[in-house]
Amino acid sequence: MIHYFIGDLGHLFVIVSFVTSLVAAFAYWKAKTITSVESKQAWINNARLAFYVHTIAVIGVFVALFYIIYNHYFEYHYAYSHSSRHLPAHYMVSCFWEGQEGSFLLWIFWQALIGIVIIHTQKEWEAPVMVVFALVQAFLASMILGIVIPVADLKLGSSPFILLRDALDDPIFKIQPDFIPADGSGLNPLLQNYWMVIHPPTLFLGFALTIVPFAFCIAGLWEKKYSEWIKPALPWTLLGGAILGLGILMGGYWAYETLNFGGYWNWDPVENAVYVPWLVLIASIHTMIVYKNSQAALKTSIILVISVFILILYSTFLTRSGILGDSSVHSFTDLGLSGQLLIYLLFFTVAAIILAVVRWKEIPSTEKEVSTYSREFWIFLGVTTLCLMGFQVIIPTSIPVYNSIVGLFGGTSNLAPPADQIAFYSKFQLWFGVAVAFLSGTGQFFWYKRIDKTKLKKELLTPVLISLIVFALIISIAGVNEPSYLVLTLAGVYIIISNLKVLRSVIKVNPSLSGGALSHIGIGLALIGIMFSAGYSNVVSLNNTGMLISTELSTEFNRDNLLLFINEPRTMAGYDIEFLGERIEPKDKWGYIKKSDVLLTPDPYTVVAKRDIIFKDKKLYAEKDTFEIYPENTYYEIELRKGDNVEAVLFPRVQINEAMGGFVASPDISRGPARDLYTHVSAPMNREAEVEWSEMEEVKVKIGEQFFVNDYVAVLEEVNRLDEIQGITLRAEDVAVQAKISVIGERDTYYADPIFLIKDKAQVGRISSEINDLGVKITLLNIHPETNEFSLGLNGRQKDWVIIKAMEKPFINLLWLGTGILMVGFTIAAVRRFKTA
Repeated sequence: MIHYFIGDLGHLFVIVSFVTSLVAAFAYWKAKTITSVESKQAWINNARLAFYVHTIAVIGVFVALFYIIYNHYFEYHYAYSHSSRHLPAHYMVSCFWEGQEGSFLLWIFWQALIGIVIIHTQKEWEAPVMVVFALVQAFLASMILGIVIPVADLKLGSSPFILLRDALDDPIFKIQPDFIPADGSGLNPLLQNYWMVIHPPTLFLGFALTIVPFAFCIAGLWEKKYSEWIKPALPWTLLGGAILGLGILMGGYWAYETLNFGGYWNWDPVENAVYVPWLVLIASIHTMIVYKNSQAALKTSIILVISVFILILYSTFLTRSGILGDSSVHSFTDLGLSGQLLIYLLFFTVAAIILAVVRWKEIPSTEKEVSTYSREFWIFLGVTTLCLMGFQVIIPTSIPVYNSIVGLFGGTSNLAPPADQIAFYSKFQLWFGVAVAFLSGTGQFFWYKRIDKTKLKKELLTPVLISLIVFALIISIAGVNEPSYLVLTLAGVYIIISNLKVLRSVIKVNPSLSGGALSHIGIGLALIGIMFSAGYSNVVSLNNTGMLISTELSTEFNRDNLLLFINEPRTMAGYDIEFLGERIEPKDKWGYIKKSDVLLTPDPYTVVAKRDIIFKDKKLYAEKDTFEIYPENTYYEIELRKGDNVEAVLFPRVQINEAMGGFVASPDISRGPARDLYTHVSAPMNREAEVEWSEMEEVKVKIGEQFFVNDYVAVLEEVNRLDEIQGITLRAEDVAVQAKISVIGERDTYYADPIFLIKDKAQVGRISSEINDLGVKITLLNIHPETNEFSLGLNGRQKDWVIIKAMEKPFINLLWLGTGILMVGFTIAAVRRFKTA
């Protein structure tokens, strides 16, 4: 049965949210332009009511869509495309924002809640600010409207409540219009990660917060309150910088844990599209603070605040219009929204620029030249550097846009984004980062307006000397010798030491002033962590055998990867590295289970335990227990030892992922205070390929007798009659017996369970048992009751193998610590500004 009601209700809520946002925008505009006090208040009351209804409608859309996903209503295209019955409840949340419509809804939701806060806290600014808010909400709501205007044959938005039969052109719906699939396509396995539950909401909250300073800035220009908007906007700008930065950090940590490129930032166009607005947002925070303290940089603040919001819209256009094509693994496919997105971008860009140009001459500016011995000068240098950082990233990222514009006018452009994105962007961003560190470290010692040269020298002397001493110790102990890394290390140390001095001073006066110093210390730690983890990452899986893994693979691959056969340790870079076998993961318990310890069933998500399953001395399942697994995931147990000490036991994952081109490898990480051990599978054994078994060897054995199979000692332990066989119906006259054979491997004892079957008194069937880890297949060929012997067929093949890459990531925890301290600094600064706003 198709559940029409919930979808119709959700779509009604979408329409209501769109209409009420337009009503709120109009009512607030009337309240702003009308002169009568009574009429003004009446229009404000109407506007508030409309925005309250809008917020309720947005929540209604949110609840309706989640209800559809959670209850597996696969008659709806969104639920079918992004969820399945086997997903745990917490990943159902991730399904919500995997698609374009859900992520737009998340953005609308956050902005609606922020709008309610603005209504209740900013009475003086409510009308002009909320005009901007409501207009942005109307544009966003139109993205999920999913209606067609008949006269113009124009589609507005893509509805998350469209039925599957209306979205897919499948013959089944012509035969059976009410057909509902038994299960959905499921969530992309890469997104089945706890970071993907909290990363998108955090990122979209950061997106939503950028509208607040933009709305205050536009309201200030509109009402000719050219400087008054800074005070209420600054706390929100700081909060937006913190939340957006936290969202970016979460994305980086997800990439480090989930993807196998060996890092946390790949300079993918979608990553760049979020990184650039954040840089400009940080620049705007500094210019707004400058204006608060010295009445300088007002025009710069206006330009930067407008630029941040426009860049957020531009990043939305880049990632959701389909214009990036194959240049990004993160971008959404085009749902036909590119025209709407472009109108959305151009409307606010043109409107903001026109308003700023019209008011430009009236905006107050300081005529006095800024002294090089003032904090303003050094902040301006830092702001310029941040903007240049963003400019250097956004221009190459926008090459697909440039190509499309040229093509639109009949030309041809074959410009391509950088082939090696990491090398291209890093070589520029490294030096920009150095400049920011030196400017931030030095600028803290200047006073606003001007500082005496003698006083400045005295302030700088101690941190400079301490920085040089600490720098010398670090490069001596760690062996840093690359010139660019030397400069980066010095910059990181200098910004930390100089800001520790500032922190010590401000804590004595007022601890709430410590936010800036803490943020800068966090940046310094992050720079040093990036330098060590990226610049001095050490490959420990070096292939020193003198043999190529494959002549078809690159020299780098053959050099940095290791072919491991099961239970055959290899010594590399001071480690004994050993592959212990393939493992699967149960759904409801933590642990890893040998594939040989379970019996597969017709349902790929369900297996049966062949024997008691123990993991780390804890019994997970008893023999014959049925439990669920994640069939798309295979884990490879890798042990790294130094002498007799086990340094790490890692379980890197290979995931069947059709959305990502077949299979995707994810690393496993052993974390330590001084370094992470990072291992991922470079090439797994192909289970789909036809296995080349050796010619069958036949042996006769008695119960308890030893024999050899593929050079392993095996024992026939017992033979038992079976009453049932999975997938086969047994009658009373049928005979089925199962042998239990133990095979002693290098590290463990494995069991084979071949079956001999006589059905209908004439048909003989044999079900072989394979031990994949050891490359062994055993078949129970015959039973000889007169001699109490059993004929076994033995086949062998090449042992299981895997190709892995293992690395040491030194001092990467400095990066995570630094970004954490950066967030704490942002929080302290934002709380102080909210209290004084």
